[in-house]
Amino acid sequence: MGLNFDYQDGQTPLDVEEKEGLKIKSITTQGELDEFEQLNIEKAVEWTIHTNFKPEKILTEKFIKDLHKRMYGDVWKWAGEFRKTEKNIGVPWTQIGIDLKNLMDDTKYWIENKSYSPEEITIKFKHRLVSIHCFPNGNGRHSRLMADIIIESIFGQKIFPWHQSNMVEPNETRKAYINALKYADNGDIEPLLDFAKNQTDK
Repeated sequence: MGLNFDYQDGQTPLDVEEKEGLKIKSITTQGELDEFEQLNIEKAVEWTIHTNFKPEKILTEKFIKDLHKRMYGDVWKWAGEFRKTEKNIGVPWTQIGIDLKNLMDDTKYWIENKSYSPEEITIKFKHRLVSIHCFPNGNGRHSRLMADIIIESIFGQKIFPWHQSNMVEPNETRKAYINALKYADNGDIEPLLDFAKNQTDK
């Protein structure tokens, strides 16, 4: 299958086997793939809007996998399954389950002890989740939707305005997002927190 996708800065290339997991055989370009993924994601967002999530269900491996499957299940056979290959970013694939459990435990602790503000807890969670890189693809969008669910369902606050921006396109918004992630990788969460709270298409 001659699928040659263009990868933007911060995106993870798929290996041959992962590309073969494409359900819609008519897709041949990155643009078509983005379009189908976007339609699938919109269905998942619709589902999150009309579902009442119990806080204790959100911070589980099952929920993380289920959400990814809802976001990408129409497009990829492996949606909702942890990757089994090494990538240019993320933890070794054999570590995903362990690192995810540690993240859940830390987040529950932060919530119970009010270690940080609700926004900071949510963005710390989002950053650690995307750093683990659980899935072959879609980790950025998945971690942002998880953050929106956490801020709304656990903390009862409005979701972040970043959903109004297209962060897949290689534009200034994406550059700012990738830079903010790099700061967070080095232990400074403030730029990512600031980005999440203030990002809308100008």
